[in-house]
Amino acid sequence: MTSSHTSAGPVVVTGANGLVGSRVCAALSARGATVRAVVRRAGTAPVLPGLTERVGDFADPDFAATAVAGAGAVVTTVHPMGEDGETQRRVGLDGTLVLAGAAAAAGVERLVHLSTAAVYDRAPGRGDVDEHGELVTDDAGDYPVVKRDVDAALAGVDGLTRVLLRPPAILGSSSSSVWNSLRPARMREDEAARHAVPEATFAWVHVEDLAALAADLAVGVVRSSEDPEAGPVAGGCTAVNVASAPATQRDYYGAVTNALGVQPVWDDGPGWTGQIVADRARRWGWAPTVGLDQALAEIEAGLTH
Repeated sequence: MTSSHTSAGPVVVTGANGLVGSRVCAALSARGATVRAVVRRAGTAPVLPGLTERVGDFADPDFAATAVAGAGAVVTTVHPMGEDGETQRRVGLDGTLVLAGAAAAAGVERLVHLSTAAVYDRAPGRGDVDEHGELVTDDAGDYPVVKRDVDAALAGVDGLTRVLLRPPAILGSSSSSVWNSLRPARMREDEAARHAVPEATFAWVHVEDLAALAADLAVGVVRSSEDPEAGPVAGGCTAVNVASAPATQRDYYGAVTNALGVQPVWDDGPGWTGQIVADRARRWGWAPTVGLDQALAEIEAGLTH
């Protein structure tokens, strides 16, 4: 994919101080885009060429309208993953719909939403999962169910092209990273957090590669199409999986516990052994650049220094 900036106006990024949002801002800046970085606390947005900080709550209709006015694209990355289901719905679902509605009313061309591969049913024996995969049922837990419902709600927002990015575990250095920082911290303190089925799948993507696709979608490098296999459907809502090379739970849990100086606990139970199929993203021109060895080495370096 090229690095030219082709969108019609600034790109609004919510959660601009987070793991994914900050990387998206950096990728957009590198592409020459003008970025409006939406954060809740002043002074927390990245300092980058072409970036201005917007402080406010995107769930506030007045603030949302102001934030998206004249924008060419919006990238939404906010979801309160560790909160209760009610909070997840209020922020992740209701707030995202306020922003999406404001974007549609303002004539924004594209909305790129950070969804998750957790919306797919990945029960043992399910096999590989592409964008047509069966979704989780209502008993799957707050996070996957709310994210599933956000996707469905965005499909009903007319007036702009919507893209649902569906990554599995997002690796990348950050104090707020679930997989690089928060989960390893639990594994350090609690033996129960070190249990895994060793040959079960660990589906992952590096945050830099995820951000690259989000940025290329936002600035129009990935062009719209009538065929979802060639690009986002113009005026429609298109899901796209974003996953890197195959890995196992042994790879991830082994690397983390080795860095922590503790022992993993390998279970004999059944586990999902399929893959998150990202062929659609590759047909759109995306290719991951960070390999598993590098991603795991980043985790180990962060835990041992």
